[in-house]
Amino acid sequence: MNAKIRQQLRKRKRKLRRRISVEHGTWQSPMIRPASTKLELSDRQQAVTCGGISAILPLIKTLDLRKHLNQAASVFKLHLPYDEADHILNIAINLLAGGTCLDHLEHRRNDEAFLDALGAQRIPDPTTAGDFCRRYGETDLVNVMQGINRARQAVWKQQEESFFDCATIEADGTMVQTYGEKKEGIGINHKGLWGYHPLIVSLAETQEVLYLVNRSGNRPSHESSAFFFDLAIDQCRKAGFRKIVLRGDTDFSSTEHLDRWDADGVKFILGFDANKKLTAIAENLPETAWKPIERPSPDVPKEKSRAKRANTKEAIVVANGYENQRLRAESYAEFDYRPSVCGKSYRMVVVRKDIDVTSGQHFLFDTNKWFFYISNESPNEVSSREVITGANRRCNQENTISQGKACGALSAPLDTLESNGAYMLFASLAWTLKIWSGMMIRVKGNENQKRVRRAARDRIIKMEFWTYMNSLMLLPAQVIRSARKRVFRLLTYRPDVDLLFTLHDHISQPLRC
Repeated sequence: MNAKIRQQLRKRKRKLRRRISVEHGTWQSPMIRPASTKLELSDRQQAVTCGGISAILPLIKTLDLRKHLNQAASVFKLHLPYDEADHILNIAINLLAGGTCLDHLEHRRNDEAFLDALGAQRIPDPTTAGDFCRRYGETDLVNVMQGINRARQAVWKQQEESFFDCATIEADGTMVQTYGEKKEGIGINHKGLWGYHPLIVSLAETQEVLYLVNRSGNRPSHESSAFFFDLAIDQCRKAGFRKIVLRGDTDFSSTEHLDRWDADGVKFILGFDANKKLTAIAENLPETAWKPIERPSPDVPKEKSRAKRANTKEAIVVANGYENQRLRAESYAEFDYRPSVCGKSYRMVVVRKDIDVTSGQHFLFDTNKWFFYISNESPNEVSSREVITGANRRCNQENTISQGKACGALSAPLDTLESNGAYMLFASLAWTLKIWSGMMIRVKGNENQKRVRRAARDRIIKMEFWTYMNSLMLLPAQVIRSARKRVFRLLTYRPDVDLLFTLHDHISQPLRC
């Protein structure tokens, strides 16, 4: 950003801090004193509530995302007036502009300032957008995912060298519940919930959704996972990642593919079912083979430490005499194991949890729970404890999935399996654009600049979707049209405005080849 804007930002920051500080603020009560109001309509000035999309629009242009989307799957014979990218970006930008569902496109298309911000004469309405989603079949959607991943390659090329040390690919399914009775392809799961069961394949390091495919609600989690694992491996290989690791829970231990992945140089840490054979092996291990697990406690600064509050839930369980399971100790061991369909043995790391079962104040009995993880990681490079830690980190994908639901991407507003899958994929592009905007911050300059920029990049990547929306997207801005560009003049200041200017500057820079 130029010196003038930097000076304006410093001035506004000083003014804001002085206003909200305890030393300089006023102490007159009450603080909230509504004044009499008057409502007027502007003749010329146009403003939007989502000024932060001023950073998203150049991101779409810089990555040439429109070209990749149009080339991926052509479902129109003629572009009158919209092309495929218009529809897909319309759905994604709706969520970034504050919408939460397909019907909110009606608000966007009737907002003059929003249309000016996009440089559009008009955008599709909800009905047209729904009809567009119904045009896509299963193969078309895979092609669209591949098109998005081609744009992703350009984002990955902008990262520092250490980014390519390891790519951890995770897969999991989630339930998208719906109460509609006439939605084609719905099913009922083991919990009695009706809806769809999409498969989500993501990159753990950045929380990017690499592949998303919709399935009926009664399908198993691992269905089609090996196919999309292979596609994700191919994408990471093209990007130049030096190590690729697959992670998944017990449903994703596809034993028929382990030998192939191992021969291909792909590492994996996958959960494994605690069947009778494995449990018997673990029970017969000598006690000397077991080592205790010590979970590290989170680092809390001394100035922020405070006394722990009483466990209210535990007190109620004890008082009412409910059956309660308490973890007494954890230990782990390792042995070689060859699944029946595999041609070689792999490391099997087992965790034993010693549990005391009580009722009120009365001890009933003790029991064990077993957790197994199969891996081809070398013991010289990755210890058994690190295998367990890596498997536990897979739980972070639940946060990625929850953010997809929070932003409205994992929902089923349409009437067929494929059309809802198309909507989920197009809407999940909003989450992807959020992550890409952070990844486009270049970590360069002197050591202090690198530290600041790396912190800003990591902060955006790790932000929850609605934190990102309220911090960087939902900023009121005046939209000024000129012949060749759109000027977004922010009408308010808060500390996150500095970060938005940084985003815009880095996104507008030429891509590294």
